[in-house]
Amino acid sequence: MRTFALAVVLASFVTGSAMAQPKWAIVVHGGAGVIERADLTPEQEAAYRAALTKVTEAGGEVLAKGGSALDAIEAAIHLLEDDPLFNSGRGAVFTAEGRNELDASIMDGATLKAGAVAGVTRTRHPISLARAVMEKSPHVMLMGAGADTFSRESGAEQVEPAYFFTERRWRSLEKFLAEQKLPVPSRPTGAVVADEAAALAHDEGKYGTVGVVALDQAGHVAAGTSTGGTTGKRWGRVGDSPIIGAGNYASDASCAVSATGTGEYFIRLTVAREVCALVEHKGLSLQAAADEVIQTKLTALGGDGGVIAVAPDGQMAWSYNTSGMYRARLAAGEPLSVGIYKDEP
Repeated sequence: MRTFALAVVLASFVTGSAMAQPKWAIVVHGGAGVIERADLTPEQEAAYRAALTKVTEAGGEVLAKGGSALDAIEAAIHLLEDDPLFNSGRGAVFTAEGRNELDASIMDGATLKAGAVAGVTRTRHPISLARAVMEKSPHVMLMGAGADTFSRESGAEQVEPAYFFTERRWRSLEKFLAEQKLPVPSRPTGAVVADEAAALAHDEGKYGTVGVVALDQAGHVAAGTSTGGTTGKRWGRVGDSPIIGAGNYASDASCAVSATGTGEYFIRLTVAREVCALVEHKGLSLQAAADEVIQTKLTALGGDGGVIAVAPDGQMAWSYNTSGMYRARLAAGEPLSVGIYKDEP
């Protein structure tokens, strides 16, 4: 009898250890789209994997030291916004007028507070400006010239518009405008030839965005998303990335989600909030909820893209219906996982 009791205790201990929720977790994406093995050179693939590793480990370090999910997200997205490999910050695509107009949003799952900006042109780190809107203003979203003014007044780091210029993105604009039979604008004042890192950037199509979701040691989740939008966008187009509930959402009652894809579809489906709603109200696992929205609902509507997500109990997930998504995840006591192609875990 004692032997049986001891076996039960040991079994319970092993099971509990195996299912123990991590103290913290972070998931990162660098955009989804047409990303196949034949599309990337070995140098490009190595560059993207190295960048995703650096970003995820940087955010994980913040969390491991007891930092908040918001702090980890901001630190990680700073690196993405400074990296010309990605369509955010310095690697942003150009509008049809030859401008870089940047969007970002951030949301705190503990309080449901959120901040967002759209069409900013002089802020080095739009994700920090979105956080400033959340913490230093009575508003949730600011846009255009007003957002640029708030950026200066709030003390966000300012740069000249030419800072965001990369040769690869400019060539993509020229190609797009030629195909659309639209005039090509003059090169931005002060534009210089990009460095070697920018030359490795891969044009993933219309889906480039970066995002991070995180769970901190206090049990709170948060989400952040940042993008340059779509190549050749016109008329002040704004996608899903700065729209709370569409491209970004976080609640401690369910999960945190950051999206990437054809924004118009994500707005119509309120993708980020829908994933959280399925977790909160229908009791779906995080992976099942993400798959239901992306593989079923988004696909049925004709939209392309994906999401990353994390839940307060440590569940992590990603789901996408494109051929690839730049992605990585890391949690306390678990190894780093980095993926690009569809056939990777």
